[in-house]
Amino acid sequence: MRKQQFNKQRSLNPLSGGVSDNMTKQQSEESSKLPISTNLPDNLKRIEDTFIDCTDLTILPWSYGPELEQTAFSVYFDTLVQTKKVNYMKESLQDLVTHEIGPATTVTPEDVMHFFTKNGVSAHSARVIDDFGLAVQQILDGNLVIFFNQWNKALSYNALGLAQRAITEPITEPVVQGPHLSTIEDLSSNIGLIRSLLKSPRLKFEFLTAGEESQRTISFGYLDGAVNPETLIEFKRRISDIDKEEILETSYLEEWIGESAYSPFPQVRYTERPDTAVAALLDGKIIALVSGTPTILICPGLFFEFFSTSEDYYHRWFFSSLIRLLRVGAFFMALMLPSTYIALTTFHSELIPTVLLLAILDTREGIPFPALVEAFIMEFFFELLREAGIRLPRPIGSAVSIVGALVIGQAAIQAKIASPVMVIVVALTGIASFSLPQYSMAISIRILRFPLMVLAATFGGLGVMIGFLLSLLHLTCMRSLGQPYLAMMAPLEINQLRDVFILIPKKILLHSPRNRHKHKKTGERKTTS
Repeated sequence: MRKQQFNKQRSLNPLSGGVSDNMTKQQSEESSKLPISTNLPDNLKRIEDTFIDCTDLTILPWSYGPELEQTAFSVYFDTLVQTKKVNYMKESLQDLVTHEIGPATTVTPEDVMHFFTKNGVSAHSARVIDDFGLAVQQILDGNLVIFFNQWNKALSYNALGLAQRAITEPITEPVVQGPHLSTIEDLSSNIGLIRSLLKSPRLKFEFLTAGEESQRTISFGYLDGAVNPETLIEFKRRISDIDKEEILETSYLEEWIGESAYSPFPQVRYTERPDTAVAALLDGKIIALVSGTPTILICPGLFFEFFSTSEDYYHRWFFSSLIRLLRVGAFFMALMLPSTYIALTTFHSELIPTVLLLAILDTREGIPFPALVEAFIMEFFFELLREAGIRLPRPIGSAVSIVGALVIGQAAIQAKIASPVMVIVVALTGIASFSLPQYSMAISIRILRFPLMVLAATFGGLGVMIGFLLSLLHLTCMRSLGQPYLAMMAPLEINQLRDVFILIPKKILLHSPRNRHKHKKTGERKTTS
């Protein structure tokens, strides 16, 4: 076999290219419906017209057969395939020669067609494709495609060689005790991690492709027998029209899955931990993954699930129960502490003990702003420091946050812009919001805190009560994939309160799982305690 290099000058015979910016959607659809031609120059022309002006595309012509009269060419992206070049053409024909016929110089197009059509095996597991649009998609996916003369099919080899991030500890969900594995940006690796932890034939994964340009692969998984069939049907219905949308990250799916895009409360959970995803599957949840992102989406997301972490189940039950109660207290503190302080100091000072009231009045002496304006100023600075700490490079982000908070807090007190008590209130509020496991729930509290502060400054304690009751009413009316958002508490289910605020001993909890095997077909159900 002899490999020839095409002239890479576009003016003579353009050999490398990419999707043209001027290529219309109609042209793309027409190309996807074209069968592969038996005339090799026609296929070469189609490839050149489809991938025009993209210099990282490589087209290599080959000669084979008696007196090297037969021709073929392979197409791939240099930037996608593995660095170590593999001669797929040689491997294909050598494998064919080994199994079927003698010397390589006797291979004919008929031999190639017969071998791969009938047997379909080779040293690198070739896939036979007969649609030109599919061939284009295979090239874009990082595969190497070989076209042969006199054959209306092509061979596609998996040659993707992009560098992947190593599996490391979770960044957003660190734990002291438990697995230290995190998902990465490779979809296959993430599904493999989950399957390695949940070795059950009932674990199902389904795939779909979204985006006309990005062509991102979306996968969703569930445990058959644990997931509610009605919830699964509703989930599939909501993402059925997502195929034409450019989905770049898992969080893009939230607005299709959620009941209301305008609610401040999250309706799905996110995780980078495979053990958390497995626990959710056993609990009857649906998980969704998108290629190119490590985040796993868990739905439906119910309110009380945002206060639990995977580490709760790795400690003794009474310690985990105390930590959960602490998180619930942190939730109310982060939501209502500034508004309660404003209401007490503005309208209900008689409810404050005299000694404490005198101390507050002494610290507020000389402050030119009312409590609401003072709180807004300090909250604004605190949120600004928080965002700066997140966006700055990691080595200096924490230092800037700490130094900035100390300097601004001390300067604000000395300049009589804010009182020391207000600085303490804002700091405690921020610390309480950091205690919540799910970042999306912490963001919701940050949003709701400001309307409650306005209501407290306007109506006092009555305003705080009105804001709290409206938020509770909203939570009661919400549903996530058809399930009540406050499930287990509203409607009240006594037998499922064992894993809400108080975590019962695992000997009992594991013996009577919440949803597992609940939705099996008749005759397959198991009696649970």
